[in-house]
Amino acid sequence: MKDIDIHLAADFEKDLAAHLLASSEPWITLSITEEQCRNNCHDSEYQLYMANTNGKPTGIILLDPRGIAGSPYIKAIAVYSEFRGQVIGTKLLSFAEDHFRTKSRHIFICVSSFNHRARKLYEKFGFRAVGELKDYIIEGASEILMHKVL
Repeated sequence: MKDIDIHLAADFEKDLAAHLLASSEPWITLSITEEQCRNNCHDSEYQLYMANTNGKPTGIILLDPRGIAGSPYIKAIAVYSEFRGQVIGTKLLSFAEDHFRTKSRHIFICVSSFNHRARKLYEKFGFRAVGELKDYIIEGASEILMHKVL
């Protein structure tokens, strides 16, 4: 993969990000609508970053700087299907860590229990499960809270 540019999303990119989220797992299974995603992407409390490769959008990461107990939380991360498996997710996670490293010693993320591929990536990246919220969003699935020391 060539150079990946990660930048603060412009307003029009926030709508692209909302569509990406709503049309991807786990948001499909969790029945999270595009309007809900759009509200999150446009929320001024969050920071939305867009990854581009050769000028083409490849993925997004939505950050909550105050997150959990004042430590940053990765609210959402998604990569366009044609770019999955090409280090975009890893680059976005690295970006989030670098972004918060001087401000916090900890970072958190949640992963749905059925989202095995994402959980594997987060564990490979050094996140460890610290809690489970059973039936939190949908019956029969858990949200796994993961933590990493920066």
